[in-house]
Amino acid sequence: MAGTLIYWFRNDLRLHDNPALASAIERCRRERLALLPVAWHSPSVSVQTDWGFERVGSHRQAFRQQATSGLAERLRMLGSDLYVLHDPSAEPFIALARRAGAVAVVGEAIEAPEEQGEVSALQAAGLRVDTCWQSSLLSPEDLPWPSGRVPDVFTAFRQGVERASVQAPHPMPAPIQLPPWPASVQRPMVAVPVVVPAAATDERSSFPYGLPAWQGSEAAALDHLARYLAAGRPHTYKATRNALTGRDFASHWSPWLAVGALSARQAMAALRAFEAERGANDGTYWLWFELLWRDHFRLVMRQHGDRLFGARGLSCDGARSVPRHNPAVFDRWCEGRTGLPLVDAAMRELRHTGYLSNRLRQIVASALIHDLGGDWRAGAAWFEAQLIDFDVHSNQGNWAYIAGVGTDPRGGRQFNLDKQTRDHDADGRYRRRWLSA
Repeated sequence: MAGTLIYWFRNDLRLHDNPALASAIERCRRERLALLPVAWHSPSVSVQTDWGFERVGSHRQAFRQQATSGLAERLRMLGSDLYVLHDPSAEPFIALARRAGAVAVVGEAIEAPEEQGEVSALQAAGLRVDTCWQSSLLSPEDLPWPSGRVPDVFTAFRQGVERASVQAPHPMPAPIQLPPWPASVQRPMVAVPVVVPAAATDERSSFPYGLPAWQGSEAAALDHLARYLAAGRPHTYKATRNALTGRDFASHWSPWLAVGALSARQAMAALRAFEAERGANDGTYWLWFELLWRDHFRLVMRQHGDRLFGARGLSCDGARSVPRHNPAVFDRWCEGRTGLPLVDAAMRELRHTGYLSNRLRQIVASALIHDLGGDWRAGAAWFEAQLIDFDVHSNQGNWAYIAGVGTDPRGGRQFNLDKQTRDHDADGRYRRRWLSA
């Protein structure tokens, strides 16, 4: 072999529909290179945040470990393996690349500040890093705006996409053969066991990732997608999506999309096949609608970068005050001790299971910002620590949206807690489920 090419798995912990991986495999074949698959994602490493808690909680760690373990197993089935790095620093990656005699590093492009910092750190050490944008449903070059820039307001984005009839590229199949492992690098001796909290199998959880059908692997993701479609659930999605709890009310694709065990294009292709066979309706359209929201948050962060992490977000109003952080109030919100029953029930579910319905995420975010006067950035950081489906683009975008410093043209969203309770938990069942324990 003439050398080694590193494939860097980031938030694309899968083999199917992975254009960057396909490109790396083709280059290895063409240049007679060995391939070293490496998983490293420093923002998922647990370090202390500025808000006084660990950046990555036990649920996020466990779900990502499941995804990584599943990927390693699939790579071994193809005669390769996965070298997993856990250090927040780039130094172990750089040392590994030098030991392997790497000619380059190939991986997905993640247009978020810290993830771009990872690339810069490798490049500063003299490594060539080639990245490929592949996490969105739509390709930026197919969008009807010059230079890939998009409107900041989602409705204008959606309408532009639909007027231009932009379609998602067809997903790529998983490779059936991989280049050889480099002789200069010892294979991992033993698979690291996945430590799953006991709460991950709680029967009350809407996403019990401690059970085999819900674990973070690519195989579980594809099986779930097939079961969801076979049960005809897309047809009822719009009617049920605002429910507070359950295992059938939503698609539940987001955890697997977040770690990349499932690609958005694979999900969309399966949905289009479902529509062709069983018909389209408002429910199937709304799944497309939600995947467009996901794309929009990615593209907005690509345009604005660091601005989405500042106190004033995208706001151009210099007179807007910086939100004040009250640690005592924030701690009560995190622990579900605010005295607001629906909020407290939701925050206890989040901490216990690592998952929360979309409706409840909006409610508790609004409560922290508008009812409790908290700093939206602290709330975003808490979600980052807790959610198994944390995605930097959607998380930051949604929190800024609720706070009125993001892409919401109406200047923020405040939810009336009494109305939300009447509309979504009139019988009190959800509150009893989490407040009685």
